[in-house]
Amino acid sequence: MSGKKKGLGRGLSALFGDAKSVDKPQEINQLSTVSISDLSRNPYQPRQFFSEDKLEELANSIKKNGIIQPIAVRPNKTENGKYEIVAGERRWIAAQRAGLHEIPVRILDISDVESLEVAIVENIQRDDLNPIEEARGYKRLNEEFKYDHESISKMMSKSRSHISNTLRLLTLPKDVIGMLEEGTLTSGQARPLIGLANATNIAEEIVSKNYSARKVEYLVKSKKEFGSNKKTYDANILKAQERIEKILGLKVNILNKKNNSGRVVIEYKDLDQFELISDLLTKR
Repeated sequence: MSGKKKGLGRGLSALFGDAKSVDKPQEINQLSTVSISDLSRNPYQPRQFFSEDKLEELANSIKKNGIIQPIAVRPNKTENGKYEIVAGERRWIAAQRAGLHEIPVRILDISDVESLEVAIVENIQRDDLNPIEEARGYKRLNEEFKYDHESISKMMSKSRSHISNTLRLLTLPKDVIGMLEEGTLTSGQARPLIGLANATNIAEEIVSKNYSARKVEYLVKSKKEFGSNKKTYDANILKAQERIEKILGLKVNILNKKNNSGRVVIEYKDLDQFELISDLLTKR
């Protein structure tokens, strides 16, 4: 499918509210019940990792209370009488663990691209996707369904820069991508590593020393400034930088060379901030 479908970007509630029922088993927004074995996962589901602890919690809740919210499904294209999950895969997995044989569903008539859209929106709204799963979802929208970054931005209610920066994470080395998937590295920590030949080594250092995203920016800038083979930054410089930033309330970069010469860069965004710096520096 290469074209955009009319009505995309409407959001989950709008999509579920006006989607067409299939073969009209019941009016839409009313429940239907199907065998749990008649469902299969959404091939457009961007989410690959599920927390075992959260699955167990959900399974225990389902044992006690049942499934409160039905799973959204659409007919399987290759198997009559079978259904493909559109939204609610985690509930489906937990229901199996809870020993359920039937499950409440809402049957929708939606396209492949709408299925991908719902899967991404549902997970992003619930903050369930790791940055790489999110990026791969955007990539599929871009490459398979010909959505540009602006269209994805509007659909997901995210800034265009967020979409572009998230997609750029996929250019990182596999080891670094693995750290993002595992959650040992955040997107804020990983973003400055994009395009660096030694990104894996720096990522390992970030994880082992638990650097903040702000410290990573300084670390990467230092390596670019003085060469990636010279370890010219140290904890004292980072602490001094953070201390000055707290006092000024402005972004500060301390670039310290091997011979302990260097420069201090104070950034300002407007004339008020400039005047603040000027007053502080000229104060006697």
